[in-house]
Amino acid sequence: MSRLSVLPVTALPNRLGQLMDRYADNYWRLVRLFPLLELAPGEYRSRASDGIELQIEVIERHSYTLELRLTYGLVDALSGHRDPSAMVRIYTDARLAEVTHCEVSQRWEDLLGLRSVARELVDARMRMNSFLGRWLDYLEERGHSRFTLHVVESCSRDLADEGSTA
Repeated sequence: MSRLSVLPVTALPNRLGQLMDRYADNYWRLVRLFPLLELAPGEYRSRASDGIELQIEVIERHSYTLELRLTYGLVDALSGHRDPSAMVRIYTDARLAEVTHCEVSQRWEDLLGLRSVARELVDARMRMNSFLGRWLDYLEERGHSRFTLHVVESCSRDLADEGSTA
């Protein structure tokens, strides 16, 4: 008889439960840092003590979901993509935040201590959502918050204003 067969069901690892816990934890971190539930679709910036500008793009808002992109204004020299970058879907009714896509360079993995944790995780969703949780902690430590967030005016509105004054 296997040792696992005599353990109670609650002692066995529950990956789905762990993932849902991570989603819930990321939701509460996000709403504590930024007033996401109040933001209209558009671009927002936050600058804090680290001097690096955080960019938040609220892509779509629906009755029970919010789609957004979190990124820094930094570009990875190797890939040419913004680094790090995370696409996040927020389920406002369930109070969950799920990373649906994530790009992170080795530099950020080392800084946030992801390498050792990533080896222990069993799937990509857990890695992406663990990354978001650590990044949110990092952002909070650096001073990013609802008080450092401001709206970015759209370029098209600026061009329209220039055309009307000419």
